[in-house]
Amino acid sequence: MAIKSQQNLVAGLMFTLTGAAFALGAREYDMGTAGRMGPGYFPLVLGVILAVLGMLTAIQSFGAKPQEGQEIGKIAWRPLTFVIGANLIFGLLLGGLPSLGIPAMGLMVAIVGLTFVSMLASKDFCIKRAFILSAILAVSSYFVFVKMLGLTFQVWPWFIGA
Repeated sequence: MAIKSQQNLVAGLMFTLTGAAFALGAREYDMGTAGRMGPGYFPLVLGVILAVLGMLTAIQSFGAKPQEGQEIGKIAWRPLTFVIGANLIFGLLLGGLPSLGIPAMGLMVAIVGLTFVSMLASKDFCIKRAFILSAILAVSSYFVFVKMLGLTFQVWPWFIGA
């Protein structure tokens, strides 16, 4: 039996490992019941589902003969770097680093930073589209998380006020 699709094998293994990590990490929290879910219930169920789907994908990658075009190509470093960097910048701008004296800038600035940095992953970056998308994401996030869900966290930078 040969590896029919290298892409599916690697994707399946990645999903299995990620799902297993979520499921194992969820054990630290109270599970609750299906009727009254605790904080660990959703990550556990999601992790198990992801791990099972990953195993099924990995198993499907084996077959009688390899298929053309299913090899793993070169790693796309530019998108990988910018997307991971965008998430790190989002966390830094949203929460700051008080131990280093870096203040939190709030949700609006964090979303703008996330949008601009993640859009740099594309070779056809357009600043006009980045402004439009960041404005739409910032406004919709404000209404969903602050107005509709009533979550309380810093929305604006400290120098603007509450």
